[in-house]
Amino acid sequence: MYSYTCCAAIYEHVSTSQREVVAIAPVIVAEDLRKQFDEFVAVDNVSFTVEEGEVFGFLGPNGAGKTTTMKMIQCVSPKTSGKLTVFGMDVTTQPREIKQLLGVVPQENNLDPDFTVFENLLVYSRYFDRPRAQVENMIAELLDFVQLREKQDKPIEQLSGGMKRRLILARALINTPRLLILDEPTIGLDPQARHLIWDKIKSLKAQGITVVLTTHYMDEAARLCDRLVIMDFGRILVDGKPDALVSEYIGTDIVDAEHNPRVIACLNRMGAKYDVWGDTVRVYTAHPQDVIAALLNDCGLGTITARAATLEDVFLKLTGKKLRE
Repeated sequence: MYSYTCCAAIYEHVSTSQREVVAIAPVIVAEDLRKQFDEFVAVDNVSFTVEEGEVFGFLGPNGAGKTTTMKMIQCVSPKTSGKLTVFGMDVTTQPREIKQLLGVVPQENNLDPDFTVFENLLVYSRYFDRPRAQVENMIAELLDFVQLREKQDKPIEQLSGGMKRRLILARALINTPRLLILDEPTIGLDPQARHLIWDKIKSLKAQGITVVLTTHYMDEAARLCDRLVIMDFGRILVDGKPDALVSEYIGTDIVDAEHNPRVIACLNRMGAKYDVWGDTVRVYTAHPQDVIAALLNDCGLGTITARAATLEDVFLKLTGKKLRE
């Protein structure tokens, strides 16, 4: 697999202004950040930090406020109130300087269909005012990184969905960003394409690039994120490391049993922690064998399943709903 060793070569071309930006931790600081549209509060006084070199995730149902928060970080949607700085710079007074350090992968595929793969990157690079010869070398390295060199002369319409997402990732790296913002980076992709994007994100993290992402795929968040927040109705419900959140709110395992009065009575006698999900009782435990034994021996139940707890269980427990479409 191609390693992003081209990063070192590309970073030789970083502008003087970018070199002068001293490493700051945390990269993003939000304090009582608020975004209001007329009477609707999209982001309701949230506070969080993103440290340099980490992958930080925003999770939540549609309408939770995560994309609005990302747009404020990108300096494309002004905040209503509160504090928001990126690399120590205020998003209100220094948007141009911040944008020079950002790479953005939007949720939609917004490549130009009139250009080839190579031309899409070349035209986009003109926003950053770099010599063409230098840019062409960077494009070749980036196309190698996303495994699209053999497609460089192809029109966009001939690319698969996964190829388009990889090309958008390459485009986001054309200005050698120090902060990469990914909005649903693998939406609609097949498993093979998703895993390839994951590998690229991990390679970028290994080079010290800070990554902020939103995703509706809980397994993606668990694999990629060092830390994350779960949002709903514009507020942050929890923040922390994925494994720590699973352990704190769920436990290590889940036992599912049929929902009936006998099961509920048995679980209450055991003092078990559980929720009712339709016709299923979901028991949260760090000792699944003990729970199963008690349900089988003391309650006489025959249909029981057990599995490891996941980040999706935390999400559903905290939001009380499946993902909104």
